[in-house]
Amino acid sequence: MTQNINWKAYDSIELLAEAACQRVLDAAQKAIAANGAFKLVLAGGTAPVTAYQLLATKQVDWSKWHIYYGDERCLPVDDSERNSLVAEQKWLDLVAIPKAQIHRIAAELGAEAGAEQYAKVVAEAAGFDLVLLGMGEDGHTASLFPGHIHNVDELTHAVHNSPKPPADRVTISAKALSNTAELIFIVSGDKQDALEAWKSKQDIPVTQLCPESGVDVLLCV
Repeated sequence: MTQNINWKAYDSIELLAEAACQRVLDAAQKAIAANGAFKLVLAGGTAPVTAYQLLATKQVDWSKWHIYYGDERCLPVDDSERNSLVAEQKWLDLVAIPKAQIHRIAAELGAEAGAEQYAKVVAEAAGFDLVLLGMGEDGHTASLFPGHIHNVDELTHAVHNSPKPPADRVTISAKALSNTAELIFIVSGDKQDALEAWKSKQDIPVTQLCPESGVDVLLCV
């Protein structure tokens, strides 16, 4: 299945983050009106975190929000390098989303145990309303790295030998991340090589995400 991509460039990280924040709010309103709940997958990275800081300032009924993580590093729960800790400090701890609706990845258990546990969470979600993803300089997204082979039918993967530390991680699979009403990549920084590879449809991880609704790429590079 080929990607249908909508590219949108912004002149600054601030404008990019504002656009991402508004897209999240719009998706939440739409999902809650239709289904009574909003299931959102978070990305790590500079631009997404800036959007999270903006979300923390909004007056929203947070009670229907359900938060998931695209990936997590196998580190202690209080390690500053964990995606969950950053999102909580910048946003989730500052708003009234019920704690039971914030679904952390138990990556501190190790890659295999964490992936097994989170596969149950992803299965229970049965699809998402909005998935936010970033992209690395090598074209990786979440913890789906170039050259890594996974069972494509899995909902989550245990990741070893990450090219960036820590080596062990847990990630939601491309298949499960593609099971969403909307998918938005938030891309900033020096990513020209990866973007060229993406636009020329080379086999890098970001090209494996193929939701039916297509892919939106919000850029500041």
